[in-house]
Amino acid sequence: METSSRLRLPFLLLLLPMLLFFLFSSWNPFSGGGGESAGRRSQFPPKSLTSKKFSHSAQTSATPRHPIDPLTVGEIHRVRSILSSYEPFLGQFPAIQSMTIDEPDKSRVLGWQSGDPLPPRKAFVIGLLDNQSHLVTIDLESGRVETHEISSGSGYPMLTMEDVAAAVDAAVSYPGLEVSAAARGLSVANLSCISPSPGWFGPEEEGKRLLKVLCYSKQGTPNFYMRPLEGLVMTVDVDRREVIKFSDTGRGIPIPGGANTDYRFHPGNDPPEMNPINPISMEQPQGPSFTVTDGHLVEWANWEFHLKADQRAGFIVSRVVVRDSETGDRRSVMYKGFPSELFVPYMDVDEAWYFKSYMDAGEFGMGATAMPLVPLNDCPRNAHYMDGVFVSADGRPFIQPNMICLFERYAGDSAWRHTELTVSAGGEKLREARAKVTLVARMASSVGNYDYTIDWEFQTDGLIKITVALSGMLMVKATVHDNMNQIENQEETGPMVSENVIGVVHDHFITFHLDMDVDGPNNTFVKVNLVKEENLEGKTPRKSYLKPVRHVAKTEEDARVKLSLYNPSEFHVVNPSRRSRLGNPSGYKVVPEANAASLLDHSDPPQLRSAFTNNQIWVTPYNRSEQWAGGLLTYQSHGDDTLDVWSHRNREIEDKDVVLWYTLGFHHVPCQEDFPIMPTVAASFQLKPVNFFDRNPILRAHPVFEKDLPVCRPSESASAM
Repeated sequence: METSSRLRLPFLLLLLPMLLFFLFSSWNPFSGGGGESAGRRSQFPPKSLTSKKFSHSAQTSATPRHPIDPLTVGEIHRVRSILSSYEPFLGQFPAIQSMTIDEPDKSRVLGWQSGDPLPPRKAFVIGLLDNQSHLVTIDLESGRVETHEISSGSGYPMLTMEDVAAAVDAAVSYPGLEVSAAARGLSVANLSCISPSPGWFGPEEEGKRLLKVLCYSKQGTPNFYMRPLEGLVMTVDVDRREVIKFSDTGRGIPIPGGANTDYRFHPGNDPPEMNPINPISMEQPQGPSFTVTDGHLVEWANWEFHLKADQRAGFIVSRVVVRDSETGDRRSVMYKGFPSELFVPYMDVDEAWYFKSYMDAGEFGMGATAMPLVPLNDCPRNAHYMDGVFVSADGRPFIQPNMICLFERYAGDSAWRHTELTVSAGGEKLREARAKVTLVARMASSVGNYDYTIDWEFQTDGLIKITVALSGMLMVKATVHDNMNQIENQEETGPMVSENVIGVVHDHFITFHLDMDVDGPNNTFVKVNLVKEENLEGKTPRKSYLKPVRHVAKTEEDARVKLSLYNPSEFHVVNPSRRSRLGNPSGYKVVPEANAASLLDHSDPPQLRSAFTNNQIWVTPYNRSEQWAGGLLTYQSHGDDTLDVWSHRNREIEDKDVVLWYTLGFHHVPCQEDFPIMPTVAASFQLKPVNFFDRNPILRAHPVFEKDLPVCRPSESASAM
């Protein structure tokens, strides 16, 4: 069965008392059995549509306007009603792990125009019942279940909130935890406990859904991540609601202190020892230059695209079109792009650490962990905010508010410039520059201790820049040492970042699904290799030079790329049927910037599951069922349904509808500056036009003059200071 937009509802939502965060703007996590609990990493609950305080009339009354618009609140209620009366579920309603729009066939979406009737709206649901994953497609118009399949492969949908709460309750009620806490001078009430995913490490884990439970001291700080009970791990059978393994190997390791770990702002705090920075803001007296129509269609300058929140991917950018500045024609660039999977392996093989190899999108959900963006700090004053409408385990809708922002950015950069040193024939000094203004679509996911900010930035020259920025707290390991001088032979698995605190080395990999449609669906992947040539004729003193050599990838194997500084290439996606006036094929190229590769052994279980990081670039033929690089059902999966598996079918890709996959990577060796909260670090890649336009598309852009700008003056009080 082919499926589309296969999402899964993340389980990591905390329980009712966590609403205090929204009600009183103070952090007060759920306490279960005396200790706080969370999913892999703590997070807050979404808006409930049953709460008057959080009702969103615009969301509850929304009507779909585009074939790929997400399910509305009304449609989600209808799906739940249909499933409730569906015969296989009459005895017991499944836990809903995911409910999303089942997008129409791509050809139908491409053929649809504004004003046309919408294709039939369908929903795709993943539910868990009797330890089986049910994949169900529902026709909303007829009210019928069209397809119903029970997954036979490895992996589970993400756990529900109820599963997590019950599992953590089982852990904090386990007698051994009280004994271990007392041995460290604590009670269970002093603990915050989280529930990381277990990964998959062999046949002994088959047939049961597992959770690991780790605990921290919350005494004296809201930043409990800095105070681990080292060596303490409980393995919980989620369905049996019982601890099946208890390990505590760290009773002799002190709990790190809580001093200087609080990262919250307090007006009485001493400012940093630096000159103060005056407030700064980009003002737009005439309002923003972009529009958002029907909730999802964004238009700005020469760009148009569809933008929607997604419970698994965070947000999805679709139907990306750029207007040709010479002809005015609307030209296709991309059908769909989104972060398909993340892989975060920690480099420690101890009993309490070996399993920490998270797949944040497939196990937790980048949209479900996306909290409201902070105005003026996450997004500037001129930002427009968008909500997400998602589904809880009981099949009811909830709103994830203000999880996406759109804004125009100007940072004093130039889009192009040139100054001529010589004076022109007319005595004129040539000085030309054009201001660079871009449009940014942003979201930030707080997947427990780590925060990921993802930007899609659109430039008027046709370039798209995709950036992933990391911040938040380290996941740290307690140690008996309080100074590096006490550590011999580099025995620890990371540097010391504070007294008794080791920052464990780890990686972050983010794999993007980029369904490029450059001037149409059928495209070709071309590697332009820069080859060193020798100047054999010797007519000049030069001995060598570089020459671009084009190689057309005919199969998936030809298109796998491991980046190398010493074997440089450009990577083009071209439309061989669309030629410029000079005969060059219309194209876009992926431009890598800083990157990192996974160095784990390919037979290591975490790498088997995340084999999509074996290369930085892959190209596959379009298949609507191949969207999630780690597989549809990621939780405890074996790696048998990944991008690596699909690519090894070695299908033909020349002049086909193809998908380009790009993996952005970080190696993180922590340092003292990362404690107690990390300054943001970012990496990017670009999608850049190559022979797509006949010339510089912003050649005729107007410069900015003083008269064009608003007059902003300091206030009298500021001037007097």
